[in-house]
Amino acid sequence: MALQMLLFWMLVLVTCSVNAFALASNVISNSCPEDCGNNVSIPYPFGVGNGCYVGDWFEIVCRNDTYNDLEFPKSFLKRFNLEVLEIDIDAATVRVRYPIFSSCTGGMDRKKNQELEKSPFIFSSYNNSFVAMGCNNSASMWSLPEESISYGGCKSPCDRGPFRNGSRCNGTNCCQTTIPSNLHAFTTTIEPTSSKYCNYAFLVDQDWFENNFTMPNPTMSVPVVLEWGLDVTSFYSLPTMKNATAREYKDSTYFCRYDYPTIGNSMSSRDSTKGCRCRRGYRGNPYLLGGCEDIDECADPFLNYCTNTRCENTEGYFRCVAAKNIRPFIIIGVSASLGVLFLIFGGWWSYKVIKKRMRIKRKEKLFKQKCELLLEQQLSTNNKDSVENTKLFNSKELEKATDRFSADRIIGHGGQGTVYKGMLADGRIVAIKKSNVIDEEKLQEFINEVVILSQINHRNVVKLLGCCLEIEVSLLVYEFIPNGTLAQYIIGQNEEFPPTWDMRLRIAIEVAGALFYLHSAASSPIYHRDIKSTNILLDDKYRAKVADFGISRSVAIDQTHLSTLVHGTFGYVDPEYFRSGQFTDKSDVYSFGVVLAELLTGEKAISSSRTRDTKSLAAFFVSSMEGNNLFDILDNRVLKEAEKEKIIAVANLAKRCLNLNGKERPSMKEVGRELEANQMTPKVSTLKDKYGEIEDVGIEISKEYDVVSISTTSGMDGIRPDL
Repeated sequence: MALQMLLFWMLVLVTCSVNAFALASNVISNSCPEDCGNNVSIPYPFGVGNGCYVGDWFEIVCRNDTYNDLEFPKSFLKRFNLEVLEIDIDAATVRVRYPIFSSCTGGMDRKKNQELEKSPFIFSSYNNSFVAMGCNNSASMWSLPEESISYGGCKSPCDRGPFRNGSRCNGTNCCQTTIPSNLHAFTTTIEPTSSKYCNYAFLVDQDWFENNFTMPNPTMSVPVVLEWGLDVTSFYSLPTMKNATAREYKDSTYFCRYDYPTIGNSMSSRDSTKGCRCRRGYRGNPYLLGGCEDIDECADPFLNYCTNTRCENTEGYFRCVAAKNIRPFIIIGVSASLGVLFLIFGGWWSYKVIKKRMRIKRKEKLFKQKCELLLEQQLSTNNKDSVENTKLFNSKELEKATDRFSADRIIGHGGQGTVYKGMLADGRIVAIKKSNVIDEEKLQEFINEVVILSQINHRNVVKLLGCCLEIEVSLLVYEFIPNGTLAQYIIGQNEEFPPTWDMRLRIAIEVAGALFYLHSAASSPIYHRDIKSTNILLDDKYRAKVADFGISRSVAIDQTHLSTLVHGTFGYVDPEYFRSGQFTDKSDVYSFGVVLAELLTGEKAISSSRTRDTKSLAAFFVSSMEGNNLFDILDNRVLKEAEKEKIIAVANLAKRCLNLNGKERPSMKEVGRELEANQMTPKVSTLKDKYGEIEDVGIEISKEYDVVSISTTSGMDGIRPDL
């Protein structure tokens, strides 16, 4: 009797530990529809009917559409009323049909896209592109609800005619760009145009657009990929799951991540695993009880490597077992091998000789190609002597300096490439940047950086020591800067050498001096085009060194702007440059203003922790000043060490740099002078004698700004188009 009671309570404990998700999976595996009568499979956590889906956001409804008196069954996400084209459990994506936005009036039009707000779905930045089509169509994406942040956009060129079938984005009436991650909602804006044809702006699945799109019309819908995530803790009630310190829950067939936000909050980026996945060696649906089934690798020759042996399938894997009657074949093989050993050795020696000759010829070809590009850039910049003085390293020397580009030598990653720490034969410590991609565009950026840096001789600009022209990928050799980036220094708050107010002010002065030199004192004006705190390095004495000139450009002395496709980094790009495509020296001033705001606040240029309309530090900083809340957002060390008068002066200067009208911004020469004047200003004892109580400081900030700036209402809110 006691044994029976013990077994009974053990059974109760096991039953109670089974989660609600597993119970639901038992129900849906037997009674829930697998599709709507079409070719779209509906796996759990999606479902049709009560009890067949994990939550209301994942409910699918089936409808029939009639065309030419024929009915076609379709699947729809009920909460969004969007037709479902495909659900991918492994990738955590759902492909839907989404309407395009069109404007046929010639005026400004906009559309709010906020169906996904507070849902577990986002628009996939990995799969989708933002496309604008039409004659001189300027279309863009803006944040909701205030439409104060620009997410991106582009302007399509015009061929003086309507769309042509099959044109897509081949440079005529069309342009496309990427979209930001974690995008739930946005406003699409089409600028006014004199074209008599319709203009379009829409999100679209990039693969479908490249292979299937022909010509738009105002009523059509196109495929768009949505990513989704789940709070896995809602599925599991096991005590080991709830109290675990690890960030995963797993068993022999599947694993789950469970440190994700709940439905309605912003989700993680695509690089993070969402929900559950079957383990390697299993396939199926990890959200169903027993849904991950073993793969028979032996049934598919591409899944096993058992060539001359017998394959035996095991749980989650396979093994190769020697065949029973292969001994005669082994004897024959060994005998034949002895007979052809000499031939094999001779063939191998010949192959090595031929390969070496091919490698030498390829190096000679690459060297010639890059030298020709360098010569072309030299002639266009009138900088032949400085480029010729750039040292040319050979590939073997740089491989030896970095232990064959060992992962242990990596000191940084970036959009342009990977940076390694190396030691040359003469004992010098250097930084070697190796390009990530082998293509013509990266080669042009490589040549451009060599030519630009060869023109510059400034103590606050990183020095180029040389380059390598022998191999496919680009290699640039710089002086080694030991103390990392300004971003790491500000955010990390180095305890041994903390970022004091004097250090911050000195770094700002040094960067301003370097930019003034580029704009005014170099042999020809240079626009950096990517000023940000991660491109400002700190040497052994924490002096600033401006780096990364891959997208920089030289301009003629009498040239006022540079017309290019928009390049740069979100949070630092000048809104005026984004809208017009014209980069000026004042665009670098705007980016410097963002860096100055980072130095004052210790905040990142873009942060998801702030509210939707102040994710941009520029917008957050300006709105805080206009709301008399400057001292609420400053870094604690700045508040503790700096005098309020000096803080106000630097903050006003940053605000002027962030003015949405480029003409209203100061030049880098003026910025440098004002910062140096602030540094040299005698120390004042208190702020109270001039401003009264601290509560009145915010009012005085606005008064001082009225004197130094024409516009007191500018801010990131001013970026949005006129209604």
